[in-house]
Amino acid sequence: MFHMRFLPLPGFGSLAKLGDFGVMFFFVLSGFVLTLSTTPGTKKSTFYWRRFSRIWPANFVALLLAIPIFYSFSPDPDHWWVKMVSIPILLLSVPILQGWSRDPGVLFSGNPASWTLTCEFFFYALHPFISRAMRLANTRGLLFVGIGVFVISLGYNAVSLSGWGGWTAQVPLPISRLSEFVLGMTVGAAVRRGYLTKVPSWTAFACLGAFCLALAAASSMKLDSFASHILIDYSPSWMLLIFTFMIAVVAARNARGKKSVLQWRPLVILGEWSFAFYLVHATCIYFVRDFLGTRSASWTNLGWYLVIFVFALTVAGLLHLVVEKPLERRLRSWWDARLALNAAR
Repeated sequence: MFHMRFLPLPGFGSLAKLGDFGVMFFFVLSGFVLTLSTTPGTKKSTFYWRRFSRIWPANFVALLLAIPIFYSFSPDPDHWWVKMVSIPILLLSVPILQGWSRDPGVLFSGNPASWTLTCEFFFYALHPFISRAMRLANTRGLLFVGIGVFVISLGYNAVSLSGWGGWTAQVPLPISRLSEFVLGMTVGAAVRRGYLTKVPSWTAFACLGAFCLALAAASSMKLDSFASHILIDYSPSWMLLIFTFMIAVVAARNARGKKSVLQWRPLVILGEWSFAFYLVHATCIYFVRDFLGTRSASWTNLGWYLVIFVFALTVAGLLHLVVEKPLERRLRSWWDARLALNAAR
């Protein structure tokens, strides 16, 4: 919905804008999953190669698919999303370095969705070192780490809103978003220790739903009160807290062996396709937008939502099955064989 604002739905403008928080959820979840799944004692070189094998091949193919959609040697001014071809800028997308720039022409260059992968590669580089430090802390220490990271994030939010916040706009996104990944790591480390909250998982979803509705209502009605300013201006911090809480309670429910709709096989398959879907969703959306143009708000636009979703999901499925999965398997097998050969010498 966030990227489909050229096909608006009546009354959903403020709510659709909240889709931008999906990136934050992804960063928190990424820190959690990596910390929970990485075997202690894994060599840093092996960890880095596995991350490269998982991310880079599919991203490179998605980049090739995106270039004809987002670049031209003679761009049409009416298609604001199409940029003039610039080889030096495009080359930054190959090693996934474009996210270190705050210039929109560079940040969203190549495949505009892949700026987040610059952040992810930065997080991957730090993960073994942060993870080692977290293993030295007890459960209470992890709690203090989580609180400290959230306070830092809240402080960054406050400075960004203040008269001294001009410098925060120059901080590269991989650095400014690191707190999201580390909070996810904290939850992952706690779950590995066996700390499982007994809070019912529905409470996290209720908090998320209530917060989103309140935020959308306050934004659309343009309320001018202290409470509304705290709600809206500090929404990134509150959303970060809710996402961390949500992942913690759902993970605890899963670890206790309770059944969940998230374990339904079709949803698991969609989860396996989700990275590929993320890589191609903008490309597919703007491919269709080139033909449709911008339309007025109408419930009939839901038909186009379905068409574009199925189109993007089909492309994502092909990318996952033909490129992402087989190449990751081959690259990991090559690395494992190399390690085994070196050990045998």
